[in-house]
Amino acid sequence: MDLFGTAGIRGDVTERVTPGLVLDVARALGDHAREAGDREFVVGRDGRVTGPALAAAAEAGLESAGVDVRRIGQVPTPALAFASRGRRGVMLTASHNPPTDNGVKAFVDGVEYGEAVEAAVEERVAAGGAPTDWDEWGDGADEDVLGAYRSAVVEYAREFGADPEGVRVAVDCGNGMSALATPQVLRELGADVVTLNATVDGHFPGRESKPTPESLADLRAFVADGAADFGIGHDGDSDRIVVVDAGGEVVHEDTVLAVLAERYVAASDAGDPAVVTTPNASGRIDERVEAAGGRVERVALGYLHDGIASAREAGGDVVFAAEPWKHVHTAFGDWIDAVASAAVFTRLVADEGLNGLRAPVTERPYRKVSVACPDDDKAAAMERLAETLPAAFPTAAVNSEYGVRLSFPDGSWTLVRPSGTEPYVRVYAERDEVDPFVEEVAGVVESAVEAVG
Repeated sequence: MDLFGTAGIRGDVTERVTPGLVLDVARALGDHAREAGDREFVVGRDGRVTGPALAAAAEAGLESAGVDVRRIGQVPTPALAFASRGRRGVMLTASHNPPTDNGVKAFVDGVEYGEAVEAAVEERVAAGGAPTDWDEWGDGADEDVLGAYRSAVVEYAREFGADPEGVRVAVDCGNGMSALATPQVLRELGADVVTLNATVDGHFPGRESKPTPESLADLRAFVADGAADFGIGHDGDSDRIVVVDAGGEVVHEDTVLAVLAERYVAASDAGDPAVVTTPNASGRIDERVEAAGGRVERVALGYLHDGIASAREAGGDVVFAAEPWKHVHTAFGDWIDAVASAAVFTRLVADEGLNGLRAPVTERPYRKVSVACPDDDKAAAMERLAETLPAAFPTAAVNSEYGVRLSFPDGSWTLVRPSGTEPYVRVYAERDEVDPFVEEVAGVVESAVEAVG
């Protein structure tokens, strides 16, 4: 059984994430937790139309496994993670997926379940467990956590930058859960906030839930017309953030990551401040982190939490972790939190201006292409590429831990890795003359795929 992906369980509610599946998964989560001595879960959901029914199924499964449920209603995913500290949590969300989908994310003490625990839960679902004895079932009650979460974000963000009085921020909530958090937090910090699509609606009528340059066209035009100093866009459950500059252009996600990473390292008094990110992240992050006195550790896409744990076990003090659009503010909590990102970034803009924040960052051209490759051929193709790519680019330093990453003396790099969800091998590249470079790398990949096909 293969239920959990890199971000929980997710899919169409009529074919995959049905009430029956959610009940079975919740019962397995409850059984697993109870055996570990944990007997309380918080359950939250995003604004999707199917959320109430799936939340009811999750509550039934958990309580029939003998654990208690605290219902916290519609909340951003980071608020559910915040509420799961000291206990466990289940969030019903499909993040940036279309309204036809929904999903399940599980948390323990503020951290998403790791791969090993998810595998244990999958085994229980496959085995098909039964409810515990009738007189051992748990109970349910309502709980309000949203206010406490927003207050905690405000208090945390005040450690950075300056009060944003006079800074006008346009926030496109995308009819998602950030409508209940980001505008309120930024206003409490003192910013002048205007909102777009700030009504929670599971049909996502304003725009698609995934914040992209195309879907954020209205936000970009609004900011470019001089209506705001900069803009922020979120996805359906508030774990992604996109920043738009005063000209209406999307700031590259790795530039946002580099700015935050540098500030966290500079503010840290740790002897070995580390930033955890992913292999496809830009070299601009390494440059700014190293300039501030820190170092970068990379981990596979979708496994930030495992990377944080590994870096800590090795003795590093992880001051920040991120993959594109998703940030973990480790001093605040070990969960992905775009509301916290919006708050901290707004205060940094108030202190230095967006152009000032970007000025030290080397923004080389970045490009990603996909090379078709059948799923069954991916392993053989990557094994071949581990030899042919270094041979084709002999001046590069090679890292084969997560795909094949080549780093060059001038700071440019390329990463080749198999897609975990589609029949492609992905090619990422960053270089001043990126187009001919990425095409050359893609040509090596195409040859490898043809050779093993």
